[in-house]
Amino acid sequence: MPDQKRIALLIDCDNVSHNSIEGVLEELANYGLVNVRHAHGDWKNPALAGWAEKLHPNAIRPMQQFAYTKGKNATDSAMIIDAMDLLYSKGVEAFALMTSDSDFTPLVLRILESGFPVYGFGERKTPQPFVDACSIFIYTENLLAECVSSESVIGVKPKSRNELRGDTSLVRLLRTAAEKTAEDDGWSLLSKVGHYISNNSSFSVINYGYKKLGDLIRSTELFEVDMRNGGTAMYIQDSRKNS
Repeated sequence: MPDQKRIALLIDCDNVSHNSIEGVLEELANYGLVNVRHAHGDWKNPALAGWAEKLHPNAIRPMQQFAYTKGKNATDSAMIIDAMDLLYSKGVEAFALMTSDSDFTPLVLRILESGFPVYGFGERKTPQPFVDACSIFIYTENLLAECVSSESVIGVKPKSRNELRGDTSLVRLLRTAAEKTAEDDGWSLLSKVGHYISNNSSFSVINYGYKKLGDLIRSTELFEVDMRNGGTAMYIQDSRKNS
């Protein structure tokens, strides 16, 4: 079994719900092993009771932060210190920040500068600067276990063709990725398209209700699809090239 990337998950319990933690851990399993799990907050605060119930079942270590001064967020400062300690310890190879607070945007940029990917998880209220800064960002509402239905195994109904096409930012991203990775024959290998997207945005197919990039691209009906190498390699081309 190949070595798994070691991931540090830091949770800002003051600014994100406990309801999606199982979904977050399940998603992170696709990227590596979450060997550090720290939940920051004032555990004397009754508002964190829901989080307290999630700690033991999910092997999460509570990090106590006392609110020494009213109106000041001690959790933010403690999480930043924790992240920097882990960064210099060289015990992890990636970070996951579960928060809806844009104050962590500078931290994300600092971690990225050190060559570590940052997986962001936050609620829909998360400010765009933090979303855009992360290597990948997933809205936690899409990972709620109680939302799972027969229509979608990840908790949210896939967006329709018209909804996908109506998202101009998404359409621009997909078309640009296909154009930049096109081979001499004008077709783009899906894996290279995905690699380009991951290097240039915080895009995640999960936010659109899909588990695979290929499924989302097919649903947009914006690209021609050609399956090669016995159906194991998916190539795409902008449909406008043949019109």
